[in-house]
Amino acid sequence: MKAKKFDADFDSGKDMTAVLDLSRVRRPLQKQRRINVDFPDWMIESLDREASRLGVTRQSIIKIWLAERLEQVASGK
Repeated sequence: MKAKKFDADFDSGKDMTAVLDLSRVRRPLQKQRRINVDFPDWMIESLDREASRLGVTRQSIIKIWLAERLEQVASGK
């Protein structure tokens, strides 16, 4: 497919996933690395309550809160 046709189809709202090779797609800066962190019981219980209230996993709430804090630090707040 030529770039002009691709652009025209994309701009018109056509679903382009059929013509894309998604086998090598990577999300920049999203490479996952595993770490181990020890938390006291009271903290795990609090995390679990908040995660349950929000309908997410413990891991998700930890990631969300860490990301929010890191964004605050980066923006100087």
